[in-house]
Amino acid sequence: MNDRHIPVLLDKSIEYLITNKSGIYFDATLGFGGHSGFILSKLDKPAKLIGTDKDRRAFDFCLEKFAGEDRASFYNTGFTNIDAVAKLEHIDGFDGIIADLGVSSFQLDDESEGFTYRTDAPLDLRMSKENTTTAADAVNNLSYKELTKIFFDFGEDPNSRKIANAIIQERKKKRIETTFELRKIIENVVPSKFVMRTLSRIFQALRIYVNDELEELKIFLSKSTELLKSGGRLVVLTYHSLEDRIVKEFFKFESLDCVCPPEFPVCVCDKTARLKILTKRPVTADDEELKRNKRARSGKLRAAEKI
Repeated sequence: MNDRHIPVLLDKSIEYLITNKSGIYFDATLGFGGHSGFILSKLDKPAKLIGTDKDRRAFDFCLEKFAGEDRASFYNTGFTNIDAVAKLEHIDGFDGIIADLGVSSFQLDDESEGFTYRTDAPLDLRMSKENTTTAADAVNNLSYKELTKIFFDFGEDPNSRKIANAIIQERKKKRIETTFELRKIIENVVPSKFVMRTLSRIFQALRIYVNDELEELKIFLSKSTELLKSGGRLVVLTYHSLEDRIVKEFFKFESLDCVCPPEFPVCVCDKTARLKILTKRPVTADDEELKRNKRARSGKLRAAEKI
């Protein structure tokens, strides 16, 4: 599994993340341990690394991979529980927190996961199997209006209404169960030259909806900022514009000392800046990394430091 997932912007991530080699760090999206392994290799003996992941297989893999590593503790839970995990570990604050929001190569390539439209599989898209709602449940049970909103808001697809309507008509005949069944519906209503782009957008939209990814990201960013020590770093890697926009706007808001309207003569909001932005523009992969890992092309890294 580990060989099938190449961490994106690994060197840059660690460069921004680690300021104290004996500090306490949090890997919010453990995956198959790519970032965690590199972080541990850069830390001294007194350091501590906490990791979380919803995916049971990724969690179990890392338990085995890092067996005997007494500086690391892992939890099979989502990163929105960072505050609960910190309490369990008796941690008041972190020196660095990192989240890589990409779907792992293992999940994308594993037919049983249903994350890709390139292979026929159950239409699932759940990051955690404890989540009872699958993508198949969504396309078969949600209304035309709800499906249109999901495809437009989360996939930014101009054919959202047309695709939602086609799904409604098809599911009257039989339940839509597989990735290829959904793919065929989309192929029938979208011009061939736009099919691949549309498939990517629709599957992304369903994945975001099923896993409530954007709301969870907002919760995580807020809790992480609370839990950072002064001088601690928050590093986030995103892979589509919706996530990147949330991170960008959150960092900007938390870097401001005042959010009063410009016409106000004096500040009445009593806001104080909590973060200093370290990346004026998102960091992206260079040509050398893109040659090694084509999935790095959409990755964007943003980093901020707790004031």
